[in-house]
Amino acid sequence: MPEKEDVIIVSLVILDLDKFIAKERPYWDELRELLRLQSDDPSRRPPLQEAQRFYYLYQRTSADLVKLKTFAGEVETTRFLENLVARAYSFLHADGGESVPFRPWHWLTRTFPSTFRRHWIAFALSIGTFFVGAGFGAAALAINYDLKADFIPPQFSHLNEKPSKRVEREEKQDFDSFQGRHQFSAQLMTHNTKVTILTMVTGFFYGILTIVLLFYNGTLIGVVMFDYITDGQGLFLTAWLLPHGSFELPAIFMGGQAGLVIARTMFGWGTNLKLRQRFARVRGDLLTLISGAALLLIWAGIVESFLSQYHAPQFYPWKIGLGAIQLIGLIVYLAFCGRRKKRNATEEA
Repeated sequence: MPEKEDVIIVSLVILDLDKFIAKERPYWDELRELLRLQSDDPSRRPPLQEAQRFYYLYQRTSADLVKLKTFAGEVETTRFLENLVARAYSFLHADGGESVPFRPWHWLTRTFPSTFRRHWIAFALSIGTFFVGAGFGAAALAINYDLKADFIPPQFSHLNEKPSKRVEREEKQDFDSFQGRHQFSAQLMTHNTKVTILTMVTGFFYGILTIVLLFYNGTLIGVVMFDYITDGQGLFLTAWLLPHGSFELPAIFMGGQAGLVIARTMFGWGTNLKLRQRFARVRGDLLTLISGAALLLIWAGIVESFLSQYHAPQFYPWKIGLGAIQLIGLIVYLAFCGRRKKRNATEEA
């Protein structure tokens, strides 16, 4: 029969083992979840904090595996950890130069919206700066209406015209008289594409010019909105801007979002990495954001050319309805598309 002291030692060992597994399992589960995120989206580039956490979990789990191998009875848990560590090792030492095949549908339904959400603070700052500028423009015109001509750039000199006069002229034009309207649409598309690209690349100046551009363009919109609304042309303004603006303005905000991501990378807050290394971590996100903005601008240009510039009053409800549906659809898409369902907490290892 075993000695009493041996029985006590074995019992203590089993008790310590149970405590050890209970204590370490949350770390194992966290590492498994990070691996699942990467396997679901192979093109995903984890942020720095997540990469650091992953490496810590990998080291800790590897150490736990060594400790657990001393207990001959824990075969199932040991196999689980061996598999987990092997997967983590493969991920850490994967060939960085290996290209990931581009999957358009996956990019559209997962990569783009998830990248947008990952940098939502930059987007919020971008849209906030724009509307602060809009408020400034409206307030300036309310104080001194004669400042209107000072805010309108030369390429949009037609906006200096009294809104009610322009609306009266536009509403009388035939549906097929669109040559001038297409020229105007091309002007706007060129302008907004330049604005979107500039708000991104000026992020290299530590975001200062990005903020200035967003504020300035917001000021222009604020001036136009105040001018048309106070002249009683709010319905025309909404039917004119909403169909294409529901995609065009978010594209500009994304340009500002990308610019602010660049600015944050330039500052290098929270990391000791060199500038080149910091940009290596965000270049995929920047390309995704500006590509998504480009797609929005393409659609906005199509809508603007074939719908927004037709100002017959009978079209107003349809134009406003389409613009509202587009805006709501875009918000839902960016906020929810590509989100992964939470796995059952009781899922077995």
